[in-house]
Amino acid sequence: MASSGTSAAAPTESGRRSRQWSVLIASMLAFTVCFMVWTMFGVIGVPIRKTLNLSATQFGVLVAMPVLTGALIRVPLGMWCDKYGGRIVFFVLMLSTVVPIWLISYATEFWHFLVLGLFVGAAGGSFSVGTPYVARWFDKPQQGFAMGFFGVGNSGAAVTKFVAPVLLVAYGWTLVPQVYAVSMLIMALLFWFFTYHDPRHLVDSRITWRQQLSVLRDPTVWKYCQYYSIVFGAYVALALWMTQYYIGEFGLDIRVAALLAAAFSLPGGVLRAIGGWMSDKWGAHKVTWWVLWVSWLCLFLLSYPATTYTIQTTEGPWTFTLAHNLWTFTILLFVLGVASAFGKASVFKYISDEYPHNIGVVSGVVGMAGALAAFMLPIMFGALMDLTGIRSTAFMLLFGVVWVSLIWMYRTEMRRYDVLHERAANGPAPNAPAAAGR
Repeated sequence: MASSGTSAAAPTESGRRSRQWSVLIASMLAFTVCFMVWTMFGVIGVPIRKTLNLSATQFGVLVAMPVLTGALIRVPLGMWCDKYGGRIVFFVLMLSTVVPIWLISYATEFWHFLVLGLFVGAAGGSFSVGTPYVARWFDKPQQGFAMGFFGVGNSGAAVTKFVAPVLLVAYGWTLVPQVYAVSMLIMALLFWFFTYHDPRHLVDSRITWRQQLSVLRDPTVWKYCQYYSIVFGAYVALALWMTQYYIGEFGLDIRVAALLAAAFSLPGGVLRAIGGWMSDKWGAHKVTWWVLWVSWLCLFLLSYPATTYTIQTTEGPWTFTLAHNLWTFTILLFVLGVASAFGKASVFKYISDEYPHNIGVVSGVVGMAGALAAFMLPIMFGALMDLTGIRSTAFMLLFGVVWVSLIWMYRTEMRRYDVLHERAANGPAPNAPAAAGR
């Protein structure tokens, strides 16, 4: 077990490997519990909506409120991680959410849930702490896998869909936050005893916040923010939205609806480690490019609302309906979840490759952008449904977001990639100077 102090001497190779895996596994489990809490309203919000008679837009605000805090706190958490170390920051963060989680069970008014949701949402900032914390324990060729393995904690959204409906049906929704508060406290203690601190992982304390925030002037960082808004922001938004979507669209019981919604959120979490391995092997660029195209196709098919056609034939009118049944809808969601898992890993592989000495701040900025998208999207889903009465407008909106990412990637990466390969095939230009070192 780890002590609360810093490591005094360099461990042996076997000791270093042991510490690496202890830190990685403990951090992943802690992130799983944080993500369970962060997406809790996606399930308990269903009976709360019925009790308070909320509109679709109000329900969107309810489930999105914890995400807002998780988004805004990510940049300072990333900087604190760089300066003080991920272990202490992660531990204090988890402890700070225990009491607000417990108090949710006593809320009775809409504003009660919104205020408490803001405090509980701090758990969502754990990603920008854990990502640089685990990455610095591994060498660069393994960092994609390490960050992907840590990101398996996203499957906490699926765990909530397995656990919360059972507790809700058996004992009422008020027991869910109480169980989650106790789980968070236990996990915080386990994390502290099974993780380590290495002072060599800290950023030079002489570097100011203004200097660290200079990454905001880098257009490449904003491009990665756009990518992450779809692979993570849309993932979280749909994880929050899909349970009530299944109930409304297919008339399912909350337990069945949550179970099928987990077909999206579970692969979106547990397969992230595979996405990290793929990014290490083939590069972040290739993985992200194909992730975006697969997402584009799935969202195009999911966007199409149930439509009835009448065709005039020589035998009279022929009427038929095009609509997804329960299984085609769930299969497309599953594929979208797999693509999200790979994409989340590949975006952070970009970051570890291009910003090795500033992972905390850059991951915080990119994570904040993704989380802000996750905050805004459920509200927009609800507003679009209230405005049009069409549930699939949620997927139409995401389809447009993916188009933006694809166009941006083509203009900034694919065209350059094609030109470089063409030059490699044809040889250097006639007037090009000889390469240095020849």
